Order: sequence, then structure tokens, then C-alpha cells
Amino acid sequence: MSFEVEFGTQTFENKRQSPEQLAEIAKEIRRDIIKMLVSAGSGHSGGPLGSSDIFTTMYFNGNMRYDRNNPNWEGRDRFVLSAGHMAPVMYAALANAGMYPKAEQATLRKYNTRLQGHPGRDMGLPGVETSSGSLGQGISIAVGMAMSDALLDHNDHRVYCLTGDGELQEGSVWEAAMSAHHFKLDNFCWIIDNNDCQIDGRLPEVMDVYPIDEKCRSFGFDTIVVDGHNFEDLQRGFDVFLNNQKNKTGKPTAIIAKTYMGRGVSFMEDSYKWHGMPPNKEQAEQALGELK
Repeated sequence: MSFEVEFGTQTFENKRQSPEQLAEIAKEIRRDIIKMLVSAGSGHSGGPLGSSDIFTTMYFNGNMRYDRNNPNWEGRDRFVLSAGHMAPVMYAALANAGMYPKAEQATLRKYNTRLQGHPGRDMGLPGVETSSGSLGQGISIAVGMAMSDALLDHNDHRVYCLTGDGELQEGSVWEAAMSAHHFKLDNFCWIIDNNDCQIDGRLPEVMDVYPIDEKCRSFGFDTIVVDGHNFEDLQRGFDVFLNNQKNKTGKPTAIIAKTYMGRGVSFMEDSYKWHGMPPNKEQAEQALGELK
């Protein structure tokens, strides 16, 4: 079978868009994820595909401020991917935002690439604010960024951080959450990708972290549960955060996005077995056919 991996060149604007427009962007991000993974021959499929709608809403619906022509713009908002193994979805979002050439996605996990298997700040890829991958640590870094913005620099930067739900089994996550509440960081938005899957199985089978929403509320977060595949519902969650920051409520925000691992690809969807496995060429061809 002949199979060629080609990346397009189209990029998308960061502005309020219709659900239909966002759905097309999310589909392009998912296609890029599949192409990156089959080209690399390694990497994580399930989480990146499942969180693509979250990234689409965050990067392409006017929620996170950035400048594709000046990635180091001082006024930009910050995003930290605490679940660093989900890097392909962040790389795809950044490429589709015009932060770096889309063709460079073909270098995922190659030697000396800027697109390492886990995000590396030292590799110089625009939009990567910190190195991450050791679960439970990225959220601590993000809370530190939010503290610096709110307590030292007194600016209006927003700090977003995404963790997986299995990552909630790490104690350092809750230490960071406690700090966000204590220091009244209404500029901090914690996004939890709640797909109920991790590499060894379902969350309750490995270590039960439920009820996540009640735990977040008990740690002082303004908490909202949304459908992670519904753009209007996702925006409703981001609006809660934007209003908290604008009105200086002193409450950090937690958006719990209910998602399905492997979303958009029939043979991957809701299967934890695809947590850390890439598609082969035949599977990639089928997946890209489903994502047309």
C-alpha cells in the first residue's frame, strides 16, 4: 500500500467563530495528529485526539491571546501542557495557529527536532512556555506563572494549564491547587481532560479520583463541568474563567471537560489501549478517511 504524509499550509485566525468553523479546525488538528504519529512511528494517539476540541476552543475562539508574528510578545497569555505526553495536539494547534511551518510537523520525535516527544522549552518552538512531561509538575509551574503575574508584575495575563484526569493521582497537583486558591489566582484556568482513561485502564480501576468536581470545589475553584466535544459548552466554561479574571473574583477556575479518548477515529474512540500507541500506515489511512 502506498501512503504519503503531506501537511497542508492553511492556518486559522484566533477570533470568535461558529461551532461549524471550529469543527473544521478541530478536524484539521486531528488529521495533523494522525500524520505526525504515523510519520514518527511512536507517540500518543488517544489523549491528543480526545482533547482536540479543547485546544481548538482555546486557541481559535479568542480565549487565549497570542501573536503569531511575535510569539514572544510580552502581553501574551501562557499555556502549560502539564500532561506533556499529549504534545502532538499542542504542536498541531500551534502549527495551525501559524506559530511555525506546518511541514515541520513531520519531524515529530526525530533527532534534534523542535517537536520532541514531550515539550521542551529549550528546543525553541514558539508557544512552548515550559518543558513538561513529569506528571503533576506542569500545573505547579503554571500556578507559579500565575502568581508572578498577579502578585509581582500586576498584569492581566491569563495562565491556562491542562492536566489529564489520571494525573490527578499525583499529590503535587493538589498542592498546586491549594496554592492557587490561597493566593486568589483568578488569572489561572485549570483544564482537566476527563476521558476516564489512563495507560493501565479506567481511572476507578487504577486509582479512583472521583468526584473530580467536588474535589475542585473543595479546593476553592470555581468549577464547571462541560462536554469536551461541544464547542458552545466549552466556550461556556472559558467564559466563566474570563469573567472571574475580569471581575477580580479572587477565585481560580477549573474546567472539567468530559471527553472520549481517540475521538474522531472509530477504532480508537474510548479505548485506553490507544493511550500511548501510534497508528500504523493502514490504520492511519482509515483514520484520515474518517476525518475527511
